[in-house]
Amino acid sequence: MADSAETLAIDAFRAQARDWLEDNFPASLRGKAGMALEVMEGGAPTGDLLLWRQRMGAKGWGTPSWPARYGGGGLTQQEARVLGQEMNRIGAFNPLLQGMGVTMIGPTILDCGTEAQKEKHIPPIVRGDVRWCVGYSEPNAGSDLASLQTKCEDVGDHYRINGQKVWTSGAQWSDWCGMLVRTDFAAKKHDGISFLLVDMHQPGIEVRPIALISGASPFCETFFTDAVAPKEALLGELNKGWTVGKRLLEHERASQTGASSGGKATPFQDLAKTYIEVDSGGRIADGELRSRIARHLMDTKAHGLTLARAMAEAKGNGGPTAAASVLKNSATTVAQTRAELTLEVMGHQGLGWDGEDFTAEEIETVRTWLFGKAMSIYGGSAEIQNNIVSKRILGLPDNTQSG
Repeated sequence: MADSAETLAIDAFRAQARDWLEDNFPASLRGKAGMALEVMEGGAPTGDLLLWRQRMGAKGWGTPSWPARYGGGGLTQQEARVLGQEMNRIGAFNPLLQGMGVTMIGPTILDCGTEAQKEKHIPPIVRGDVRWCVGYSEPNAGSDLASLQTKCEDVGDHYRINGQKVWTSGAQWSDWCGMLVRTDFAAKKHDGISFLLVDMHQPGIEVRPIALISGASPFCETFFTDAVAPKEALLGELNKGWTVGKRLLEHERASQTGASSGGKATPFQDLAKTYIEVDSGGRIADGELRSRIARHLMDTKAHGLTLARAMAEAKGNGGPTAAASVLKNSATTVAQTRAELTLEVMGHQGLGWDGEDFTAEEIETVRTWLFGKAMSIYGGSAEIQNNIVSKRILGLPDNTQSG
């Protein structure tokens, strides 16, 4: 009887979600999930995209499983999956999903923040009113993040920050930064680090965008010169920020596992057939290429099924685990393989940078391929993820301790 009641409740929620989406999702945005990513990379939403963000933010469904008392949707994991299914059905997408406030900072504040921090920061994130960046990497502290040297001093009623961060994605557009700083230089390497929530709108912060080969530039150098943060900006305990920082990285990797952001992409095999020869049976004529495409499609399906299983196993709201490292590397492989194959099947049409000889989709292909190389590095390099898998999942010994 319990299962029957649960099924009825889910069916009722599905009908509710379907009706709300039909009434509120602008038809002009169907299948245009890429517009949300473009906004997160620098643009300001306008027109129907702004309207959609406002509606989703007000409903709380941009953060469907976050607590309702902070403006989130308050949905169960099963309800959130149903919502995602109904959004995919009509080509809708989450206009907030690409933002670091939703994918990294917000979940970390929910895990580690005080009630006052949650009340201050979570509602604006839910509504999409603010942008966040993450201040982690430094010129001499990349994969070895615990070597960071950005200095934070207690000067009485506030903290004073001096130092430099690099690869600070979206810093030039951000209102706030969640950052790791060193508060005790006498402590051991992983100790003496603290996590601060810093207002980016102050004279002590300078942001310099870094140009990329793909033409887009979400990455920045960020300089802090006597920047300030109030004492209540400390997230977690003083000198215990490494634990908070690792929690954020778990959320970051979980957000990079390839979960659908909505919309409907053209099936790869159909895209391929628009550019290359097919045989009398409608199959791609090149057998070797056909095999590689089939292998990619199987890998994509396997990744999706594994992701769905991981999400189902996490329905107890235990948060991300080391399994996110497996899925992050898998998502990277799938995405980079698709980009390489897309370039191959388009031939010379997949090499355009600009001009009337190429469609917008073809021009985007080569830029996507170039930018996709960064996937193996950001959020922790593929090698770092493999180390996490070997030690935390497989239980293998740390080879740095072997003689």
